[in-house]
Amino acid sequence: MPDAMTVFDRRVLRLRRDRAAATLAGHDFLYREVADRLADRLDDVRRRFLLALDLGCHTGTLATALRGRGGIETLVNCDVAPGMVALAPPPAVAGDEEALPFADGAFDLILSVLSLHWVNDLPGALAQIRRALRPDGLFLAAMLGGQTLKELRQVLADAEIAAEGGLSPRVSPFVGVRDAGNLLQRAGFALPVVDAEVITVSYSDPLRLIEDIRGMGEANVAIERRRQFARRATLFDAVARYRDRYADDRGRIPATFQVIYLTAWAPDPSQPKPLRRGSARSSLAAALATPETPTEGAGGAG
Repeated sequence: MPDAMTVFDRRVLRLRRDRAAATLAGHDFLYREVADRLADRLDDVRRRFLLALDLGCHTGTLATALRGRGGIETLVNCDVAPGMVALAPPPAVAGDEEALPFADGAFDLILSVLSLHWVNDLPGALAQIRRALRPDGLFLAAMLGGQTLKELRQVLADAEIAAEGGLSPRVSPFVGVRDAGNLLQRAGFALPVVDAEVITVSYSDPLRLIEDIRGMGEANVAIERRRQFARRATLFDAVARYRDRYADDRGRIPATFQVIYLTAWAPDPSQPKPLRRGSARSSLAAALATPETPTEGAGGAG
């Protein structure tokens, strides 16, 4: 059995992203959409960032979305795949999220768009990100969540069980919203905020969805994945199930992508602290301008 913290084959991930780099522009719609949304969130932070890092930059999608926005003076692009780095705007460096090649306190801001869902030791990676931030530095990231590709997961599972009498991991596992918040706290971040949204993409054909997944370099790299290609009959059965189960009246099928947004800060004494329990100087009733009503002891009417 693989180690509990080794779920993904990072070597295969790097090779697939290298291969996808040259033609990524034809499949990167989701990266561009989420990069735009992350840039909008950064616009809400009224601060200058002298040095920022885009961790998992692909070919520089976020740099393109920012275009001088976000108060960033210098943006360093970093990706695990040298093929992606070669196409990203400089300064750019090949580096692994699981072993960051940066000194502690190097950055004022670390950003990441749809890359951290491939990390094996996510708590460890988040701790490294926190250490690479200067005190009161900002971490802002988007990663795929547990509802991603729920339609494809279901039809592939049903088709494989029906045709081959068993089930193998066909789509990679993803983290949940609550888990993401706990991991930020565990990594030592201050003021963590986690929220999620769903992006639904419409396709004319399920095979086009699979083509986009491969074109983005996002095909399954779970260590326990089946190494052989899906049987032709299994694949076409899954496609037929997808159409029958999910197609709308125009024959188009949906693909769900759940995006989890992480916002947190490297600890600093200047940051606001929650009040000690019981230290409030006024009551909630006074704040709401309503009379206080004494309560009886616990229990209902007898």
